[in-house]
Formats: sequence, C-alpha cells, structure tokens
Amino acid sequence: MASVPPVKESVAAQPSSAAVSPRAPAEPLAPVLSNPSLLGAIGVPIAGGAALPAWCPRWAERLGDCYLSGTSCVFLLHGNVRDAMALGPANLFSKASSQTDNWGTASDFLSRELFARWDLVIAYDVGKGLRPLAGADPARLRSMVQWLSERLGPAANWPRDPDAAISAIDALLERNLIDPVEQRKRIAVVLDYAQYLTPVGDVSSSARSGAGRLVRIVGWATNPLLRRVNVAVVLLADALAEMHPRLVTNPAVTVIDVPLPDSKERETFAMQAAATAGIPADQNDAIKRTAALSAGLTLESLRAVITMSAREKMPADGPEFAAKKKELIERSCQGLVEFIQPRLSLAAVSGHAEAKKRLESDARAIMRGQLESAPMGYLICGPVGTGKSFIAECYAGSVGIPCVVLKNFRSKYVGETEGNLEHALDVLRSLGPVVVIVDEADAALGNRQSDGDSGTSARVFAMIARQMGDTRYRGKIVWMLLTSRPDLLPIDLKRQGRAEVHIPLFYPQDQAEMEAMFAAMARKCHVTLSPGLPGPINLELGLSGADIESVVLAAKRRGLERAADAGAGTSAVAPEMISQEDFTAALDEFIPSAEGLEKEVQEIAAVLECTEKRFLPGHWKEKISQPGGRSHLQERLAAIREVIGR
Repeated sequence: MASVPPVKESVAAQPSSAAVSPRAPAEPLAPVLSNPSLLGAIGVPIAGGAALPAWCPRWAERLGDCYLSGTSCVFLLHGNVRDAMALGPANLFSKASSQTDNWGTASDFLSRELFARWDLVIAYDVGKGLRPLAGADPARLRSMVQWLSERLGPAANWPRDPDAAISAIDALLERNLIDPVEQRKRIAVVLDYAQYLTPVGDVSSSARSGAGRLVRIVGWATNPLLRRVNVAVVLLADALAEMHPRLVTNPAVTVIDVPLPDSKERETFAMQAAATAGIPADQNDAIKRTAALSAGLTLESLRAVITMSAREKMPADGPEFAAKKKELIERSCQGLVEFIQPRLSLAAVSGHAEAKKRLESDARAIMRGQLESAPMGYLICGPVGTGKSFIAECYAGSVGIPCVVLKNFRSKYVGETEGNLEHALDVLRSLGPVVVIVDEADAALGNRQSDGDSGTSARVFAMIARQMGDTRYRGKIVWMLLTSRPDLLPIDLKRQGRAEVHIPLFYPQDQAEMEAMFAAMARKCHVTLSPGLPGPINLELGLSGADIESVVLAAKRRGLERAADAGAGTSAVAPEMISQEDFTAALDEFIPSAEGLEKEVQEIAAVLECTEKRFLPGHWKEKISQPGGRSHLQERLAAIREVIGR
C-alpha cells in the first residue's frame, strides 16, 4: 500500500514565554482546532490552546490558517516587508523588553518564529545566494548545513544564480516527496526580493527573463502533493505590482499584505527603542505620544526619530517631530506624496459662501467623530484661478488633520508606476484621518483606456477607484479632486460613494465679492488698500482670483519703484498701503486672458457637475432651472469643445 503523507504540522512556534496568554483562534482555524486527532498532530494543546501565540501579527495568523487548511503552500508577502518585526513576546513589563534582539527582519521572523520547529529553512535572494536560516541556534544551523551539503555539495558551491538556485530548490522538494515517510523533512523556503525572480512583464519578455523560475514557483503552488506534506514557500516582495501577474492572480498562491504598524506595535517598539537609546524613564509619556502621532511611519523610521532625539537631547514629541515625520514619510514614498501643513482655515476664504458652509459643516462632523456622515470625497471644479487648491488646503486646516498632495507617481519603467501608487496608498491608509489633494485630477488619475502604455493607466485608475470607494475609510481618507475640466474626469470617480460632493467655484459675481477678493489678496501680499479701493470694477472683465492678485502685486511694485526713486538710490521700503494712483494705473495696464472659449468651457462644465443648486450663482441657477436648461448647456459645451478641438 502506498504510504500516506503525514498530516501537516503547525507553522507556528510555541509561545516563547509561559506568561503570554494564547490568542483565541480566528474563524478559519475553527475546523482544525475542533478535531482532536489533528490537534495532536500539529502539537497544539487540546485544552484552551491556539495555533499562534498572542504576539504574532495578523498576517502571520492568516498564513497559518491558509497553510493548515490546505488552501496553499505558496505565500506571497508584500507591503511593509522591510520593517522590523517582533521576535517573541513583546511585554513592556518584562525584563526582556529592553533587549534589542526582540526585533528582526521578516526572514528572521519566519525562521525563528513561524518555522522555528521545522527541520529546514532555506533562504534565497539574488544578493546572498542560497543559504539556510536557523536563527540563533547553532546546532540547528549545523544540522541544516549538513543536510544541504549531502545533496548540494560543499557550501561554497551552493548556487547563487537565480535559475540554478530555483532548480536546486525544486530538486530538493522533489526528492523530499519520494523519500520514505520517516525520512521526510519539514521544509520552508523563503525567497526574498522575489520581484527580481519573477518580475512583471508580458509573455515575450518573460520568456527571455525568468520564465523557468515563474513556471517552477507556480508548479509548486499547484502541486497537490506538496500541499499534503510539510512544505511551505514564502516569497517576500516590496510591491505587489512588481510581481508577475501570472503568479499574483494564481488561485493556488495566497497573497498577503503586510501592513504598516498599528498604534500598539509602534508604542511597544518605541518604548524598547527609547530604552536602548538611553532615554530616561521619566520621558516615557513623551515616547508614547510620539508613537501615537507616528501613524504612517515604519518602525525603522520611528527608531530613527527616537535615536535622533536621544542624541540631540530633545523631547521625542517636540516641535521638530512633525518635520522629521514629514521628511521620513516623503522619503519612504520616494517623493510621491508631499505633506502640507495648513496654516489657514476656511475663514480665510473670500467669496464662495455656500461652498464654505458645506465644507465647514463636514469639517465639524469629522472633528466630532461623526465619520458616517462625512463624504468620501469632493470634486472641486471651476475655471482656472478660482482658488481650488487654496480652498482644499483651508478645509484641511479647518478639520485640523494632515493634508497630503498626491504628486506624479508615474514612471517609464514597467510595473513601477503601480508599485509607487501601491506604496502611497498604504501610507495614506495608515495615516488617516487625512485630506488627499489631487490637483489636475483629470490628467493625473487616468481612465480605463490603456492608451498604448501596456495597461498602466487602466490599472492605476482601478487602484485609485477601488480605494476611493472603500467605505471603511469614510472620514479617514478625504479625497479632494481638483480640476478645471471635470468633463474629462471619468464618471467612475465622480459617482456617489467616491467623489460625492461636486462644488463649482466661480469668479467674483458682484461688487461685494470683488471687494472682498481684493482685500484678501492685499492681505496675502502684505499690503492694505487705501480707503475707497478697489471701487467699482467692471465685472465683464471676468477677473479671477489669480488676476486680482496680479493687479495687487503690480500696484505694490509701482509703490516700490516710486519709493526707490524718492530715495535716490537708497534701499526702498515696501509700502504698507497701496495708493489710489498706483492701483488705478495697475488695473488700467492689466489685460485679462483672451482665452474666452476655454474659460466658458470650464465654467459650463463646472455648472453641469454641480450636485447642489445652492453652490451656483443666481444667473446659472436660473438657467439650469428652465425646461431643457441642462440640455442646452450640454449642447453649448459640445459645440465649444468641437471648435477648440479644430
């Protein structure tokens, strides 16, 4: 009779300390834990035990669930795989809490904790080649080296080339399958930097670069014999988008996202890092505040902040912390996001009264914690120069939360654009609540069309649309899409449940708005207007906020020139007040933009996108309220677009 492969053994190590209470099993483990025969096989105590100790991360629990259930033997870990990970129980009150060896790399965690009781843990990456991983156990390491040397020869001859290494691992797994049951080994394979083994690419490029490696790894995942014995293959990749889609989408491969650390992990790590850096215990409260405010940072970045504070003998949560956090997050995102510290609130916005009321109401709801009533996002549209970016930043200032500008994340290299965006979205998810500003959204976010870029635009669009529609982040990630051409933005992003509130902004509509805008721009330019200014302004000029700022600056320059002439060459002092003469001359000299049709297109598109009538000026409200009003505007928009296109 053919021998039956043994029941799979638990991937989890026993708790490192008896003081650690076992975690209640997750739902997927329930069938396994309810079977007494399986309990004995995997080495879990029948009474009150669990497959994973309490300190293990959730992603490790999912890996264990999928392995024990026979779902998969090949796992792809991506995301925060380069960060520090806990090695053993993290108890702040234990003597071991100040030891630096409580933390290690993902490979350390897999070899010392998840596969600690396995006979063989083989690691490979293109830099270090093939090698065993045994943690800090020299006897275990000698046993692994001896077993590998009997099959691969001396360690100096172990393969470093990717194809040779994957072939050698494949031969080891095949031989282990045909060995007698009593001689079979529990083998774990850790393939680090897996994006260089099975990189993204089309069929023709894959055939030239690593098709054999891809086929072998997929073969391991789909081999039913490997799933029945104690074999597990773990791939570590920085970004899922850099991996070959044939591997990522294979149902036999379990893809697991390793998230950024949560507040509890950050606090535990920060306390240990502070003790290691020699920060006295009386600063523990400051360290805890630093950990609480460090959402979006990796543990290694948090270590850098604490170590720097200790060296400079400054409090870790001092005023420098915000600048350090901003620098570290922007660096980790490779310049894909830019932090903005809003200095103003919506009170600084002139005009746009109804838009301000809606934004202020939503800001108050978020500050009260009523996230379920907050919109998922906003579409701020209108002609150029109406202050779209300014009002978005002021909204973030009113809520009192960080404001992030999503910068150009596109790259000319295949797969890198999606990888950049994937990492930026991971950071945003960990930062919440946060306001995300996407300027020129119609050009930045792409659409469902491939546009000859091998599908990059379509994949980017899908990633952003999926995140914008994830209601778990309602009130935590507030999207603000800014564009002067909302008609070019895909309808998928503008629908309810994503960018829900469409707010159009317009040029000043009456003398009161015009005077308020001139006064606001004078404050921005650090001057004041003489009494009686600006006086009546011809509204047909269609001055935008940017135009008004230009007029104020021109009047300020005239004042500087007159001061310089009066001083006969001495350094001129900026005038504190703009005179009637300088203002009138600057306004007479200014020529507004002649792009009338383009501005009309932008204005009509903003009116058509509006989701609440109260946002519209009176004459536009009257036009769309007439029978067929919207249809007439759509026809006018199509006609102008045709003329502009020609």
